[in-house]
Order: sequence, then structure tokens, then C-alpha cells
Amino acid sequence: MTLHVESSGSGPDLVLLHGWAMHGGIFAPLTPLLAAHFRVHVVDLPGHGRSAGCTESIETRACAAAIAARVPRALWVGWSYGGLVSLQAALTQEPAVRGIVEIAASPRFVSAPDWAHGVPAEVFVQFAAGLADDYRETIERFLALETLGSDRAQQELRELRAHVFDRGEPALAVLEQGLEQLRSTDLRARLTALAVPSLWIAGRRDRLVPAAALRWAAAHSPNARFLQVASGHAPFLGHAAEVAEAIVAFAAGIDA
Repeated sequence: MTLHVESSGSGPDLVLLHGWAMHGGIFAPLTPLLAAHFRVHVVDLPGHGRSAGCTESIETRACAAAIAARVPRALWVGWSYGGLVSLQAALTQEPAVRGIVEIAASPRFVSAPDWAHGVPAEVFVQFAAGLADDYRETIERFLALETLGSDRAQQELRELRAHVFDRGEPALAVLEQGLEQLRSTDLRARLTALAVPSLWIAGRRDRLVPAAALRWAAAHSPNARFLQVASGHAPFLGHAAEVAEAIVAFAAGIDA
């Protein structure tokens, strides 16, 4: 089975990539706004949603290659884990990528002695252990972490809980592999090699990926912009219009 990709709208091509344990349907508030300006290709990552039977790897580099083979050359927009995939695409699949938009995504998700803008490694260890014990409860805990700090936290959490399993349950092995990718990936040193323009959109109240991580990434990437939205980890839920406008303006700058 191949990757599931839903396409809508017309205009320049744009690829939309969701986060860990989710699926492309989570972009429902954002997709129609983008489809008014772009031909939007919403991807369900391997093992997620309607790509549950896809045998492609969720490992970010392999995943980027699989998507690049499936869609036209495009602007890649990735949220959270999807941001890691789009960043890898820009670094390793450059002919397929016009530019990247990183929404609440970091070049390194886990904190380190030289990186204060991440989540403690033990959090990922706890989530990995929890998946085997109580699959659904662990995902719900992660959803709660994603909405923590948002001015619409309860409403966003309700939305995420209501739709997380709309397209079926992600494969346990894929979730475990994804967590390991989040824990181990560090692309900070590669940012200077970015050959395409980038836009880094942060949630000011994001408790999972601090805005400072995206500000740092933008400052260390050539031809990069930074935008902060008054939201938590999922800016496109409560601030879809603002996020869409920023993406449209960024794309226009690429074409200018």
C-alpha cells in the first residue's frame, strides 16, 4: 500500500505534513484556506491514518524521500514531527522542495547541555513505556501536552481528542519509531546547509516546542523568517487564518 495523499485546490503545489500520532485530517481548519491559493497535498505519514498499511519507513529521511517520490515539486509545510520530515526533505531532497514552513517544529526536540529549548529526554522515555501499557491513554497525555499553555487549551484538546482516531489507530511500532526519531534527531548543525527559503512559525505559549527553538533555528538558517503566533503547539487550530496568511505571503516572496 502506498502513502495516502489527498489533493485539493489549485495553484502552486504545497505539501502538508501532520505530527506524531495524528493524520492529515487534523489540518481541517487550515486546508481550505490554503486550497484557495495552492494545490494542497495533505499526506498521511506512514503508519498513520489512511496510510496505516503503508510499508514506507517513518524515519524522517526515508519518509521525506518517499513523499518526494509521490508529490510534485512543492512548498513543504510540516507541523511538529511533520516539520522534521519537511526539514529533512529540504536537506536531502532539494530538487523536490521550493521552500519549507516549520510549524511548532524544532531541529532538535530533546533538551541537552547545549540546548535548553527542548523537552527532557525522560519525557520521551515515559511516553515510549506508556505506549505498551496503555496505548490510548498515552496518546491522550501527549495531546494534553500539545495544548498546554494555549489560550484555547480546553477547546483545542477537545478537537484533538475528537479527531485523533478519525482515520483509525496508528500502528504501535510506528509510534515507537516516531518517538525514537523525536528523541534522537538533531539537525541543528545542518541548518546552515539549507538551500531553500524557510519560515518558522512558533506558538508563543507552546510548552512542547518553545518559541525560542524556532527563533534560534531561523537565526541560524540562510534566507529564513520567524513568526510568533499567540497560541500553543497547534497554531493552525485557533489561528488558522493568521497561519494561512503567513504561508501565502511567504510563498509569494519565494516567487518574487
